[in-house]
Amino acid sequence: MLYIIGLGLGDESDITMRGLEAVKKSQKIYMDRKTTTHSDLVVRAKKLGVNVEVVHNASVMNDVGICRLQLYHYGETVSTPFFTETWRPDSFYEKIKKNRALGLHTLCLLDIRVKEPTFESLCRGGKKQYEPPRYMTVNTAIEQLLEVEQKRGDSVYSEETECVGFARLGAEDQKILSGTMKQLESVDCGAPLHCLVIVGKTHPVEEEMLEFYKYGTAN
Repeated sequence: MLYIIGLGLGDESDITMRGLEAVKKSQKIYMDRKTTTHSDLVVRAKKLGVNVEVVHNASVMNDVGICRLQLYHYGETVSTPFFTETWRPDSFYEKIKKNRALGLHTLCLLDIRVKEPTFESLCRGGKKQYEPPRYMTVNTAIEQLLEVEQKRGDSVYSEETECVGFARLGAEDQKILSGTMKQLESVDCGAPLHCLVIVGKTHPVEEEMLEFYKYGTAN
C-alpha cells in the first residue's frame, strides 16, 4: 500500500487523524516539504500493482476562501514563474484576461525554486551545486504582472486593480491583506509561502468582508 498523505498548510499538528493512523502503520515514510509529482507516483505504483490511498487535507486551493471571496466565483488558476534576463513567460496573461472578462477572481500560485542546479554546475557536469531556495513574494508577483500588462497593453488589469495577498496560509501568523496592486506591491508580507488573488466582480457581502483585510487597517 502506498499512502499519499496531506499534512495541511500550517505545521505537523494539522495532520488529520486518518492521516496520522496511516503514518503509524507505514514501514517507510518520505517527506516532501513543498511540492512533488504526485500523479507520477500514483501512475507508477498502479502499474506495479501497488494499491494507492490518498488522505486529503487542506490546500491553498480552498484555504484562500478565508478572505471570503466566494470560491465559485473563481476562474482558472494561474502560476506566476520567476522571470530571468532571458526568460519572461506571460502565458498566464491570457488566462487572467478570460477570467476578468467573466468577472471572475484569479488565484495566482507564486513560484518556488528549491534545489535548483546552478547554471555553472550544469555546464561543468559532474556534481551539481544548487542555488539558494527562492520563494516568490506578493511584491515580486505584482511587479511582474504589471510588467506583462505594460508589454501586452490589453488593459486587463492595472495598478488600481484590487487584489488580496496571502502569506503563510494555515499558520498561526498567517497574513491576509487586500488593496490595489500599487498598494500591495510595497507591502512586506513576511516569510513564505505567498499567493495572490486578483479580484474580479464582487458581491456586496464579499466587499464587506474584504474591508476587514484592507490595506492600512489592523488585521
